[in-house]
Amino acid sequence: NPHYPDLDDTAVVVMAMDRASGSIGDGLHDTYREAIDRGQEWILGLQSSNGGWAAFDADNEYYYLNQIPFSDHGALLDPPTADVTARCVSMLAQLGAKPGENEAVDRGVAYLLKTQEKDGSWYGRWGMNYVYGTWSVLSALNAVRMEPSSPATQKAVRWLLSIQNPDGGWGEGGESYQLDYEGYEPKPSTASQTAWALLGLMAAGEVDHPAVTAGIGYLMETQAEDGFWNEARFTATGFPRVFYL
Repeated sequence: NPHYPDLDDTAVVVMAMDRASGSIGDGLHDTYREAIDRGQEWILGLQSSNGGWAAFDADNEYYYLNQIPFSDHGALLDPPTADVTARCVSMLAQLGAKPGENEAVDRGVAYLLKTQEKDGSWYGRWGMNYVYGTWSVLSALNAVRMEPSSPATQKAVRWLLSIQNPDGGWGEGGESYQLDYEGYEPKPSTASQTAWALLGLMAAGEVDHPAVTAGIGYLMETQAEDGFWNEARFTATGFPRVFYL
């Protein structure tokens, strides 16, 4: 909204406008570049001190405020997250920022590497959940040209491969947001989560892996006659442990 725009959407729109700017007429080129520059400047200004990016704010990590009875489902704050950080890093990389030459990118990548879970996954705040976060970060690491053989990438690949369902798809439930979460619990495959996992694996250089072939097969088999994919579960996150979209 105009009073509280979010960084995740802004980063995606900037990337889309950057890609489109090469094919538009001269009359709109300057308008596109001005909008892209403004979006980039705004995102750079909202990087948190730990190197990450949140959805709406910077350094909004006063966790004691979540103890207030009216603390909005225990989610009163807006701390940096791996998924939003990954999108911002991807945007900066697409606009030409390079690791070792751009401080914001270096800090963002360092945040991502620091927040990788022990099993190789990344937490996803705005999509369910570790499949979403892992896809987001693998895409960002690919955007900054991190080698697929890097320890962080290989660890994430192994995790995604280990949780693939027998039908070729991937699935994850809201239980993964529980405070006592101890590791991935299998759930029936969904099209969206399968797509995220596939995009993550392909970003990590595993385009020809049999798991990718199986995942694509799952998507082809589950497409409805109208061309869409129907899902029995929500896979987007409103408030963890409260409601999903």
